[in-house]
Amino acid sequence: MQLGDARSGKLAGNITGFGRALRRAGVRMDSARIALAQQAAQLVGVASKADLGAALEAVLVSREQDRGVFRELFDAYFRDPEVASKLLAQLLPSAEGKAEPDKRRPRVREALSPQQSLGRQAPKMQDKEVDFDAAMTASDLSVLKHADFNALSAAEYHLVERLARDVALPVPCVAGRRTRPGWRGGQLHWAGIMRHAARTGGELLQLRRLQRHEEPLPLLVLVDVSGSMERYARLLLAFLHAATRDVYGRKGRRDVFAFGTHLTDLTLAFRRADTDDMLAAASAAIDDFAGGTRLGESLAGLRRHHARRLIGGRTLVLLITDGLDTGEPEVLSDELDWLRLHSRRLLWLNPLLRFSGYAPVARGAEVLHRQAHGMLAVHNLSKLQDLAASLAAVMRN
Repeated sequence: MQLGDARSGKLAGNITGFGRALRRAGVRMDSARIALAQQAAQLVGVASKADLGAALEAVLVSREQDRGVFRELFDAYFRDPEVASKLLAQLLPSAEGKAEPDKRRPRVREALSPQQSLGRQAPKMQDKEVDFDAAMTASDLSVLKHADFNALSAAEYHLVERLARDVALPVPCVAGRRTRPGWRGGQLHWAGIMRHAARTGGELLQLRRLQRHEEPLPLLVLVDVSGSMERYARLLLAFLHAATRDVYGRKGRRDVFAFGTHLTDLTLAFRRADTDDMLAAASAAIDDFAGGTRLGESLAGLRRHHARRLIGGRTLVLLITDGLDTGEPEVLSDELDWLRLHSRRLLWLNPLLRFSGYAPVARGAEVLHRQAHGMLAVHNLSKLQDLAASLAAVMRN
């Protein structure tokens, strides 16, 4: 069968359509990578599906967490020609073939079918289709950027959740206890100085010093998963996992807990490289989702069983809640006193700041407002993008 040149004909169109499907699945993609993929296909040929897949993966995937998504989508996309032709027509149908959709990653299911749910927390209503491709206009993106998470349709919610994963959150760094050779510091690095002097006939030509390592502050995240926070909890978990993964994947400490009627440890789930895998593990671990909020009792559990997660008064605590606590305010006040005493900063990320005239008049909100070092808004993409600057401003105070 004549397949034609990789730069023209059906193969070129199929590769272009595959690149668009990857972009819908949340893989970073542009026209330059698609052009490289067509060149790679021309070099390796189509005789071996494994060789073609390896070549495309080498030029299209740049993040480790996207490799599993690429491989599953590659198998599904190039198994059934009907799926490929429909994807090229921008119809986004449900995938047909031998693969079982329930076993695919959520990002792969979304790329092949927008009708699939993202999990038990995701909205289940049917909405008009939102174009996930680059054809979306700047005005559409601007509207989504400033739209409240609680007011989004189901399809818009899916898109905003993926966009939130690309928002950066530089965590403030401090000088650590360990040192390394450098040119600044209050202590001379005599071992390095003498080694260099041995190579220069005993002359001391360089006075190296020991400077302290810069390391991110230990991070403790507490996320409210009660009913009033249902639309925010999943999206903010995905945002924080992606935004802090590069910082805390190599060094530092990141502890995450969900709370509703009781405390749930999500730290092991957050260690997973893929955000969808993390959300699935978190969903399985949380058994009080969309229930009530008892923040005081949850903080008491943190103090009794996980106090060592707060490291030497240096931990940055992010408390994500609307403050609608159903417990006793005296208990909440006592536990917040302890948490504030053992942390560097206690920051309240409050979605209710979307209201211009908001005031913390609820009993739990009033206690939180009094105890927290700062209150920041996290109700839309624009506020998430401003969060890093807001954190830096609060840390300077």
